[in-house]
Amino acid sequence: MKKIVCVEPIGISEERAANIAFDLAAKGHEFICYRDRREDAATLIERMKEAEEVIVSNIKIGSDILSQCPRLKKLNVAFTGLDHIDLAYCREHGIEVVNASGYATEGVAELAIGLMLDVYRRITALDADTRKGGKRNNFLGRELRGKRVGIVGTGAIGQRTAQLLMAFGCEVVAWSRTEYDEVAAQGVVYLPLEELMKTSDIITLHVPLTAKTHHLISRELLQLCKPTAVIINTARGNVVDMDALAELLKAGQLGGAGIDVYEKEPPLAEDHPLFSAPNCVLAPHVGYATREAFDDRIDIVLSHI
Repeated sequence: MKKIVCVEPIGISEERAANIAFDLAAKGHEFICYRDRREDAATLIERMKEAEEVIVSNIKIGSDILSQCPRLKKLNVAFTGLDHIDLAYCREHGIEVVNASGYATEGVAELAIGLMLDVYRRITALDADTRKGGKRNNFLGRELRGKRVGIVGTGAIGQRTAQLLMAFGCEVVAWSRTEYDEVAAQGVVYLPLEELMKTSDIITLHVPLTAKTHHLISRELLQLCKPTAVIINTARGNVVDMDALAELLKAGQLGGAGIDVYEKEPPLAEDHPLFSAPNCVLAPHVGYATREAFDDRIDIVLSHI
C-alpha cells in the first residue's frame, strides 16, 4: 500500500478527488487531497510526514520539510519550474522529482502575446482613462506586424510563442542554450544574446531559473536595448535584474515592459520598483492559470502516480 498526499487542491474538485481516491483504493493505495492551500512548514510536515508520494504545485519545499518525511519517495510537482524544490536534498536522499511540463505551454505563450499587445496599445491604461471620462487625446499605439521579436529560450513555451508571433507577421529571432533545428526550419534565426538585445523591438523571456540564468538579463544587457524596446517576462522574476529594469524604464532608456513574474510571489511590497515605472503592465503570476491548463495539469499529475 502506498500513501499519496496532495497537499493542496491544484484545481481537483471534491468529486474528482473522491473518484481518484476510489480508483486508487481499488489498487490498494490511499489518496488524500487537502482542500486548502497552506504554505507554513508545520502544516506541510503534518500533511506529508507519512506519505510515500506527495503532490504539490509551487509551494516552497525545502530540506526543513523534507527531512521530516522519512517515507517520502516521490515529489509529483504540479508545476513546470522546480526552483522552489530543494533538488539537492532530493538527489541525496533518493527522492524522485517529476514535474507537469507542458501543461501551461499555451497559456503562458498567449499571455506573453497579450502583454505585448497591452504595452503597445496601452489597453489597461486606456481602460482606466475611459472610465474616468477620458478620450484618445491623439494617442497612437503600435502594431506587432513587422517587429523583430527576440525570444530568449526556445523550449516548448518559447517555440509556441514564436509560432504565434509569426502569425502576427513578426520577424522572430532567438537565443537559447540549446539551438533546435526544427525551430530554425520554421524561420527563426538564432543570434548571440547581445545581438538579440541590441536589435530586437520586443524581448520575451522563456528560460527556467537556474544558477546560470539568475539575472541572465543583466543591467549591462538591458543597456544595450533600443530606447523603444519592450521587455516581456513570463518566465521567472529573477531571470531579470528587476531594479535595473525599473531604473531604465524610468530613465526612458526602455520603451515598456509586461511582467507576470517577480523575485517572490505576489503580493508584492508596496515600494516595488516596477510600481512606479512608466508603461509597465503587471500581472500577478497568471500565465499558467487557465481552466484548460489546470485540467491538463491534473491529467499529467495523475499519469505520474
